[in-house]
Amino acid sequence: MPLRYQLMLLFLLFAIVPSVGLGLLVNWTVERVVERQVEGHTMQLIGKVNEALNSKMENLQNMTYLIAFDPEIDAFLNDKMPLNDDAGIEPMNMDTHAETERNRLYGIKQTLQGFTTLYPEIAGIVLVNGSGDYISNEMYPRTEQSLIQENWYQKASANPGIFMVLGQPKERNLTTHVRYKDDEIVSVARSITDEASGRVRGVIMIDLKLRSVSQAARNVTLGKSGYVMVTDAEGQSVYKPEHPLIEHIPTDWFPSGESGTFTADTEGGTLLFMYQLSTFTGWRTVGVFPTRDSISEVRQIQFYVVSFVFVVCLFGLSASLWFSRSIAQPIFRLMSYMRRAETGNLRPGRWSDRADEIGMLGNSYNRMLAQIRQLISLNELRERQKRDAEMRSLQEHIKPHFLYNTLDTIHWMARKEGAEDVSGMVGALSRLFRIGLSKGQDYIPLHSEIEHMTSYLQIQQTRYRDRLQYTLNIPEEMRDLFVLKLLLQPLIENAIYHGIKGRRGPGHIRVEARLEHNRLLLTVQDNGAGMSNERLAEMQHLLEAPLASLEASSPGITGKSYGMLNVQARLRLSFGDEYGIELDSQEGEGTSVTIIHPLMRELPPTKQINNEERQESEWENS
Repeated sequence: MPLRYQLMLLFLLFAIVPSVGLGLLVNWTVERVVERQVEGHTMQLIGKVNEALNSKMENLQNMTYLIAFDPEIDAFLNDKMPLNDDAGIEPMNMDTHAETERNRLYGIKQTLQGFTTLYPEIAGIVLVNGSGDYISNEMYPRTEQSLIQENWYQKASANPGIFMVLGQPKERNLTTHVRYKDDEIVSVARSITDEASGRVRGVIMIDLKLRSVSQAARNVTLGKSGYVMVTDAEGQSVYKPEHPLIEHIPTDWFPSGESGTFTADTEGGTLLFMYQLSTFTGWRTVGVFPTRDSISEVRQIQFYVVSFVFVVCLFGLSASLWFSRSIAQPIFRLMSYMRRAETGNLRPGRWSDRADEIGMLGNSYNRMLAQIRQLISLNELRERQKRDAEMRSLQEHIKPHFLYNTLDTIHWMARKEGAEDVSGMVGALSRLFRIGLSKGQDYIPLHSEIEHMTSYLQIQQTRYRDRLQYTLNIPEEMRDLFVLKLLLQPLIENAIYHGIKGRRGPGHIRVEARLEHNRLLLTVQDNGAGMSNERLAEMQHLLEAPLASLEASSPGITGKSYGMLNVQARLRLSFGDEYGIELDSQEGEGTSVTIIHPLMRELPPTKQINNEERQESEWENS
């Protein structure tokens, strides 16, 4: 795919896809937020209705307590005020007794009338004692059947002292002067018990007008067409509006718990139900409204989200076309210039006056072409110089060969004349030159390095004679290990000129090799003059510092120790800072120098000698 289309696709992915994702996320979030807000608001309204109904029922409960505390009513409930039995009363007192009872009965009715006057939502109050006698301001039985046998009386007696919400009456033997219908009132009752024995002394029943219940729920609207209804424990409607969306809510629809939410499919469509259960009355206050009411609000928000995403996509498409073109076109031009450069035409390209990265890239490309042309010219010059240097090197290689061949001739002539000292010294010098050259190799076997060092010691013994002795302790299994060449000779030279030479009497040099922690350790130890502590600290400091920096800063410091520092520098350049020289010395007792060298059982791949060179070396050694 061309870069232009890649940039367009990438820009669209980073601009439009997040916008679409954001729109979907906002849409999903709005739905959840609206649902939570609707649910929370509805539950608050339902809770308010529930609290209002509980408050009304608590007032009725308190009213039953106030009625039971009245002395006249208490006497009536204790059967101490018979209403229809005149037995045992003297005839002359009968009129007085009847008058007293009528007054007491009138007083009780006035008390009940006071409650209905104070609370207009009460339709009627009736008191029934354990004998079946009753007193009421508005209510009376339809038949002569005792009220004790009524269902509401039996329920209240079965729960002594507990306030009960009976709900709407059904086929009871009581009516009122106003003749309220059963669906127009709600009944509550509480049995009055004897505190000592717990015996039920009677029951107080109060009829509450349904309009007081509907008053708390009628003015609550949920959404556009939702409403609040009240059901009893059996699921029967205590209150519902005139045109409800559902007439009856089965009890098995309600989940367990005192409050909750559920949806159900009905003839009027899918309805959302939210309810709260009153533990005091046992009623459920239910909010009912169609789910489409909340969906319409969400769709309005969705319209704005979709419009926003459309505008972003339109702008993103236009911007991606312009952006990809502004970037791809200079790159295509750069590609054409690079193809032209591949053919060898290094003429600089033409660029606009852009100051952004593309313009900087074009200017850098032109500078690169100029540097390439300069490097090509410089490389041609260096190639010519390299050929000249190779020619001179080939010519210079003739001189060392001529030198040690001439020394070899002198060696044989000295032996022929019987000058063994001259012959040995010339032979040692010849071997010293040959091993020092080593065909240009950097790594040689340890036995060759020992031979090179021994040749140097033989030359020095010719000079110092009995003043110089040496001992070699090189195990045979280590002689084939490879080492960096010219390691030991500089250390032997330092030991002679700075140690043995400053000592009175003969000196001794000991050279040994050992393996330790998978490393080769070569130690050169002498019993010469040694070093003072200050000189030892100075040398250790010099060994830790780079040789090039020491030569540049203080050339005179390294003059006397250049050989040792050169060995240190070559070891660290070749193998790293963990390898090198360790120096130890005591003034008047001698110096010990230890070379820490990696264990090399074979040459590195880039340093191996070919078979012809090895055969030539063996022939020259022989």
